[in-house]
Amino acid sequence: MGLRTILLGMAAAIVTTAAPHLAQAQAWPDKPVKLILPYAPGGATDLIGRPWAEKLHQAFGQQFIIDNRGGAGGMIGTEAAAKAAPDGYTFLLTPGATLTVLPNLRKTPYDPVKSFAPVGRVGDLVCGFTINPATGIKTFAELIDYAKKNPGKLAYGSAGLGTSTHLRIEMLKYRAGIDILHVPYRGSADALNDLLPNTVQMMNEINVIPHVKAGKLTLLNINHTERHPDFPDVKTLTELGYPDSDVPIWYSIQAPVGTPADIINKLNAKIVEIAGTDDMKQRMREINVIVPLQSPADMAKYLVDDIARNAAVIKAANVKLE
Repeated sequence: MGLRTILLGMAAAIVTTAAPHLAQAQAWPDKPVKLILPYAPGGATDLIGRPWAEKLHQAFGQQFIIDNRGGAGGMIGTEAAAKAAPDGYTFLLTPGATLTVLPNLRKTPYDPVKSFAPVGRVGDLVCGFTINPATGIKTFAELIDYAKKNPGKLAYGSAGLGTSTHLRIEMLKYRAGIDILHVPYRGSADALNDLLPNTVQMMNEINVIPHVKAGKLTLLNINHTERHPDFPDVKTLTELGYPDSDVPIWYSIQAPVGTPADIINKLNAKIVEIAGTDDMKQRMREINVIVPLQSPADMAKYLVDDIARNAAVIKAANVKLE
């Protein structure tokens, strides 16, 4: 058998193997697609997930169904997505915390790198520490001063143990040398319900921003590289003297590992296209989110880097799940 015959045979085998996957990607989606959100309705994940589900439905002509599976700091929904069939009909839409914070704090039934294939970046939160005006605190400096003089008297509500909002308060406590009580909730909507009547005094989430605009809460800073466009006078943590303390909160769509690459690339291309439209930019801005454009390969690198960053914070601040 000649070399040319062998090469032709190999090429034919590759085409034969690739053909079903290519046909599958071209036909995808030909039925409804499930987006698992690992938190309860009403919080940031839900606020981001629903506009994306609507836009993807419009783009592909198939329903993208939201499946809220909250609990265990996002671990329950994330595990369900990791164990789903890798056929392109179940994805995880999640904040980075389920992949970059939680596995650094406890053993999880999934591996943040090996159990998933990154698909697309769908939003970064632009928010900061917010406080109830009943405390009398009006500025970030006043917050630090009060916390130093009254250790443990301020309570901070987060979306749950092992979330990025949990890590944000631990980072601030560590960097500023203060003591603030962390109160974990099942999701940020539940935490907000206790923030408004001053049952807890602080939060750091996008769902509080409408109440800041209504004058019911006070925004003390921004945990982001740039100021919030609607609050140009509110400084970033870096500007306030706390560089490298933001703990970025970013959201992505992840696929169960083994999902065909052609489907992942097809979905990523549509996500990038949608994110670049004026309508989606405006809808995301209305919920205090920006959408960086990333390829699956870029996301994979960012994920690994974020795992390392958060591991360093957790070690330095001695953060534990209690």
